[in-house]
Amino acid sequence: MEKRSAIVIGATGLTGSHLVKWLCESEAYIAVHVIARKALSYEHPKLDVLVKDFDTIEENDLEVAHDFFCCLGTTIKTAGSKEAFEKVDLTYPVQLACMAKNKGVSHFVVISAMGANPNSTVYYNRVKGEMEKQLIDLKLKKLSIFRPSLLTGDRKEFRLGERIGESIMQIVNPLLVGPLKKYRSIESQQVAFAMMQKALSGNNKPVSIYQSDEIAAVKEVLPKEEKPIPRDQLFNWEKREGVFVEEDLTTEVVDKPLKKEE
Repeated sequence: MEKRSAIVIGATGLTGSHLVKWLCESEAYIAVHVIARKALSYEHPKLDVLVKDFDTIEENDLEVAHDFFCCLGTTIKTAGSKEAFEKVDLTYPVQLACMAKNKGVSHFVVISAMGANPNSTVYYNRVKGEMEKQLIDLKLKKLSIFRPSLLTGDRKEFRLGERIGESIMQIVNPLLVGPLKKYRSIESQQVAFAMMQKALSGNNKPVSIYQSDEIAAVKEVLPKEEKPIPRDQLFNWEKREGVFVEEDLTTEVVDKPLKKEE
């Protein structure tokens, strides 16, 4: 497998922090470049971090990489206003995707949200939908969009609404089966893992959208192991046909004398 490099933005968030660890611990990646507003507490030999305000990021700040993972996301309450929220969840991802395209990045991987739709009556879903639309319009070489349901995990910041939602979903999750399965809450660590796995072994479509139940179903893709040769084939010449390539001993090899040097 080709050794890869990755860029991560949003590495201090709930999903991004898990993703950085997955990438650094993966044998498939030899370098992980992070752009963050503050230093990370996590350290690894493969990891380098550029601390920079997102408003001042330039194309030259991006390393050459195979995969660009965008894990940016906030709330209106945390951001302080709708304008500030849109900057994080819409403007930054699109601007970074443009830079990544110009830099020659092969694959842009981004977290969106279930229900994302530019025509939605729900403001949050409308912003996420507009982000997806603008990213698709960029005609990136390869774009993977992840639409998780309610994300669960240990957040550094307290969000009352999401804490209440997590408690409710613990009761409701087992009841959501069949077509409703995609509405189950999902661990942020699983979303991060799925993003990495799809970057490594996903399809070749220019645009792929993964719903929450698909994200939850992603498992590690292990390399195929060579099957051991059964003992009865190993010592049976007739059954060994096709298992080993036998040397052709029927052709007589005659040593020719070396020519004398003139």
